[in-house]
Amino acid sequence: MTSSEHQEHTISSRLVSPSSVSVDSSKSNDYSSFAEAYTAANETNLVNAYYERPAMLALAGDVAGRRTLDAGCGSGLLFAALRDRGAIVSGFDSSAGMLGLARQRLGDGADLQVADLGGPLPYPDDTFDDVVASLVLHYLEDWEPALAELRRVLRRGGRQIASVDHPFAVNLIHRDAGRGGECKYFDTTNWTVEWSMGGQTTLVSRWNRPLHAMIEAFTGAGFRITVISEPEPDPAARELFLEAIAAEPRFLCFLFFVLQAD
Repeated sequence: MTSSEHQEHTISSRLVSPSSVSVDSSKSNDYSSFAEAYTAANETNLVNAYYERPAMLALAGDVAGRRTLDAGCGSGLLFAALRDRGAIVSGFDSSAGMLGLARQRLGDGADLQVADLGGPLPYPDDTFDDVVASLVLHYLEDWEPALAELRRVLRRGGRQIASVDHPFAVNLIHRDAGRGGECKYFDTTNWTVEWSMGGQTTLVSRWNRPLHAMIEAFTGAGFRITVISEPEPDPAARELFLEAIAAEPRFLCFLFFVLQAD
């Protein structure tokens, strides 16, 4: 596949002023409304296919035979990759549209359920060896209920592997846009972007918090941090996305954690 083919399905992003979305915030994060366009982009784009997902799989390592929960599984790309590596995977997501696409990808036998991260999860205590939370925690203002539930369904000594927007990167985005006062690093703040993909536009709203707040949330929920990672994209991306990487040589978008349930 050529570079142009890889970049055909892209997501362009524009920072939106908080005042312009405060009136109708219910229209943000409606993944069912753009499930197919988002999935097409996620399959092949730089940040998901050649940066975040390979990093998550590398941190997971050998998952053969491990009972794994994909928290916020979306259309099932990470679920499928973990299953291909021998994991016994279950997944949940709040978007019925995304789960419909996951079902097409994974087959009717896949254990997929509609559930909200942060609410009660439909799994018994001590069910899983691993939980993967790929780019989902930053949609929550309060991490405490979600982490408590994820800890509950993990066995003692199990792992949670999580990725989130890098707080330094989010702060830099706002500073570069002249909006540093709207997203101060040491505050927990809501920020919104307008995504354009596949002829559609949608609002996506997330929460940014400083690194120390993330660490305190994890340890307060009974996790011990074993890895904090700031990886580079997969080496294959340097040829496929040469212009994008050259324009931003640091390419620091996400922060990754491996946590052990105490």
